[in-house]
Amino acid sequence: MADVNRGNRPLSPHLTIYRKQYTSVTSILARLTGISLLGAVLLVVWWLLAAASGPDYFDCVNGLLTSWFGDLVLTAALWAVWYHFCSGLRHLYWDTGRGFELETAQKLAWGVIIGSVVLTVLTVIIL
Repeated sequence: MADVNRGNRPLSPHLTIYRKQYTSVTSILARLTGISLLGAVLLVVWWLLAAASGPDYFDCVNGLLTSWFGDLVLTAALWAVWYHFCSGLRHLYWDTGRGFELETAQKLAWGVIIGSVVLTVLTVIIL
């Protein structure tokens, strides 16, 4: 490869230059919630395996998952489920070819965020 002088080339703008957009943040959060749901599923599988292993091990795992920390983690997982669901509905709407205007896309982004929080709170209250 030829000897290239990299010092004279212009640098492309970095993330610090661009403003965060609601749609990009919600898209990133949709990916992160999808990944975090894998961890929640592993916790439920761990709980089921503990139930199948015997009462002593189940009491240990069940004690952890029903503690304040376990409640916090499972509530966050519940929010991730609702967020991922609302984000999926937004994408289904986009698949119809509508909702791409800037104002509409921002309203949909806020709808995903607010809707997931409201649905999480309602689910916690009902359960």
